[in-house]
Amino acid sequence: MSITPPAGSITIAGKTVSRLGFGTMRLTGPGTWDYPAERELAIAVLRRAVYTHGITHIDTADAYGPHTVEELIHEALHPYPDNVLIATKVGMVRPGPNIWAPLGRPEYLRACVEGSLRRLRVERLELCYLHRIDPEVPLADQVGTLQALQDEGKIGHIGLSKATSENIREAGKQSRVAAVQNVLNMSDRDDPAVELCRDLGIPYVPYRPLNAGRLAQELSLSAALDWLFRLGNHVAPIPGTSNPRHLDDVVFAAAEVNATV
Repeated sequence: MSITPPAGSITIAGKTVSRLGFGTMRLTGPGTWDYPAERELAIAVLRRAVYTHGITHIDTADAYGPHTVEELIHEALHPYPDNVLIATKVGMVRPGPNIWAPLGRPEYLRACVEGSLRRLRVERLELCYLHRIDPEVPLADQVGTLQALQDEGKIGHIGLSKATSENIREAGKQSRVAAVQNVLNMSDRDDPAVELCRDLGIPYVPYRPLNAGRLAQELSLSAALDWLFRLGNHVAPIPGTSNPRHLDDVVFAAAEVNATV
């Protein structure tokens, strides 16, 4: 049964999905490490997002856990409905809780993609982001590796995460950038990439759109989401939560905003 998306639709990576997505970083233990204490609750939240609320854009990364969230997504949603886009990210190492470091060496990126394919149980990653640009490796080599994997049929579309306008232009000379994922919310507003993506026709995916919940304490959820949606039809936020009630609140706020935008 088809469910009307809570905030309308957008095309990302060649697939029409809900404009309101779901970010999965919170479905881990403390420090974005290991499995959450309530594993079954995390699975229930994923299923609720898709099957109750019609959210069809699920964002994750091999670094969440690391690896554990991709495994939870497989457990909760596989076989994936045809209308669901599972986007993941590669290119980050996790030595321990709360520790993150970019690693863009071609052999590492290739190993990351192979690992995500196994954990998600898919033959192709429909949307694979470079999680962070490694300053120690030429961007052309990092994008080139993902493009080679795309040519091999292991990646469908390539995205960039935490990318500057210069990064987007440089990568775009080499490969088609299918989406850009940067932090953006009413506290962190200054990102020229929003306008660049609009001009280039690239979906812009704000992560931390509610500033890790802090904006919801200061403002209404509706106000925070309304500000994002009004930046352009290419903006598709991915709020995340591990709480089913909070998920419901976010979805209802998004639906309320969409009715007025």
